[in-house]
Amino acid sequence: MTTARSATRLTLRVNGEDRLVAFPTHHTLLEVLREECGLTGTKHGCELGECGSCAVLVDGKPILSCLALAAEMEGREIETVEGLQRGNALHPLQATLADLGAAQCGYCTPGILMTAKALLAANDDPTAAEIRDALAGNLCRCTGYHKIVEAVLGAAAMERGEDWTPPSEVLYGAAVPAAPGEGS
Repeated sequence: MTTARSATRLTLRVNGEDRLVAFPTHHTLLEVLREECGLTGTKHGCELGECGSCAVLVDGKPILSCLALAAEMEGREIETVEGLQRGNALHPLQATLADLGAAQCGYCTPGILMTAKALLAANDDPTAAEIRDALAGNLCRCTGYHKIVEAVLGAAAMERGEDWTPPSEVLYGAAVPAAPGEGS
């Protein structure tokens, strides 16, 4: 919501569209995206740059929008999680995270999606270790990261045009080992 005291007025390019916004100069990109642009997919997490929930892409690189001043973003390409969808189809990252149940509460998911998108733009065939490294700044308190890593591997394969089936242990969990002395 803008007030008569708004000190900055500029055009931001968000998800391929120009948006004229007015806001107090001290507002972060996170605040302007949510409050002025109505794009609430990007989440307020810690607001200290520690959790990664607010990650968006600026000129193709992930940044923490809670630490970036919106007034410095004119002329830059900003992409939020709302910009991932391809027409009526989910982006492969969105589809694989959903298919694997890699997002539970979903709060961290937008930041993970945007960070992973930047990784796949730079490296279309990352290893699990490279994915874990890229996502090191994205905290998830609900899940382990195994399904998230598998989802990114799957999305990378899909983006390369390959068929992809997740490992069964990702879908169903690992088999429970037999107790000592039991058959099989």
